[in-house]
Amino acid sequence: MKRYFFALILGLLMASCAEQKPVEGYSWEEDLHERLLVDFNRSEQQIKDYISHYIPDVSDEQMRKWEESKALECMVLDGQKLYFRNAGPNLFRIDKECIAIKNGPATGDPSGGEETEEERDINKIMQEVEHSGNNVVEPKRFRITYTLTVDADAVPAGEVVRCWLPFPRADVPRQKDVKLISTSLPEYKLSPEKYAHSTLYMEQAAIAGEPTTFSETFEYTTCGEWHKIDAAAIQPYDTKSKLYKEYTAEREKHIIFTPQMRALAKQIIGEESNPYLQAKRIFRWVNDNFPWASAREYSTIENIPEYVVENGHGDCGQVTLLFMTLCRICGIPTHWQSGFVVHPDWWNLHDWGMIYFEPYGWVPVDQSFGVPDYADTDAERDYFLGGVDAWRMIVNSDYGMPLYPKKIYPRSETVDFQRGEVEWRGGNLYFPQWDYSMEIEYLE
Repeated sequence: MKRYFFALILGLLMASCAEQKPVEGYSWEEDLHERLLVDFNRSEQQIKDYISHYIPDVSDEQMRKWEESKALECMVLDGQKLYFRNAGPNLFRIDKECIAIKNGPATGDPSGGEETEEERDINKIMQEVEHSGNNVVEPKRFRITYTLTVDADAVPAGEVVRCWLPFPRADVPRQKDVKLISTSLPEYKLSPEKYAHSTLYMEQAAIAGEPTTFSETFEYTTCGEWHKIDAAAIQPYDTKSKLYKEYTAEREKHIIFTPQMRALAKQIIGEESNPYLQAKRIFRWVNDNFPWASAREYSTIENIPEYVVENGHGDCGQVTLLFMTLCRICGIPTHWQSGFVVHPDWWNLHDWGMIYFEPYGWVPVDQSFGVPDYADTDAERDYFLGGVDAWRMIVNSDYGMPLYPKKIYPRSETVDFQRGEVEWRGGNLYFPQWDYSMEIEYLE
């Protein structure tokens, strides 16, 4: 009886929270300002000290040149010039001369002369696809415990903390047998499949002096996928179909067909009319022109594809949105997909996409994995335009969509959803106020 009463009260709390609105006086402009101060928190001297490890005589004049070229990212906040927290390391990822200084003279075979783990993975997937005739192969099963911990006293004692954790999708062909094993609280809500962000929601009251912890354990099986696409087999799209209209359209944020983007798309594809060959030109152009660099939070960027083009670099999600935008301008359907890479040697947040070709249907595309350095065959060079490895956990099928249940305040990550989201009735809890961790077991 007590358990039933507790569940009833918790259910009412959940329902009431979902109907609340931001407290009076909340301002997105003020929120954004505070987020920028988190990302831009380095002084010029701090950045010069970092650079001097590699370029001891770095001058003010050189600093200005790097700023003008966008290799050093900075902005004026509260009347003070501040640099992006990773501006120093990024300089040696973006500027070619700085890259050469840090890396030193190249020697020997850049591939190392040995087959990499990634190369072994994708070659195994290609061989299995060729042998079996199936496009989804090499299943791997995982058990993951994901924990989000809110700092002690981040929320007043007794106030309800609302938390959304990432949960693997069960509606993607290469990801299956999703099973929830346990949760840190007895009451929770899983998002319906129709939601683009797959979440597990819980809430609990904060206790004075103690962190507030949310945890889940689940299992799932995921596979590698590869499609051997023949450009000669590509067929025209049904431009009147619902799929075509939805996935070649602009989006309010980040997929905007600006004059600059339209001109770029036209320049890249030239006279090519085959959708697959158009996509390949876009894929390789983005690969060749935008090195990976540590990214500021997406919520602080108005138009991510334009930001990538203007700044000359991008992380996985940023170059994916650029690729998607250019493809949609050309009338090629694309959509977002993201979650995690859970490789035995490393795990991290990761974003990629899906692209639609007739008669192949939806196939994966990972713009940030791009054209591998080790590739010496066309199949390897084009692998990630139609293929992915098996070390993925898919959480999202779109970006910037509503959470379930509805969140009161703007998300910490307004575009993607991976680390989780937390809020209470007084406001959103931004990333510095909580942390997350993942324990991965490789079951088979």
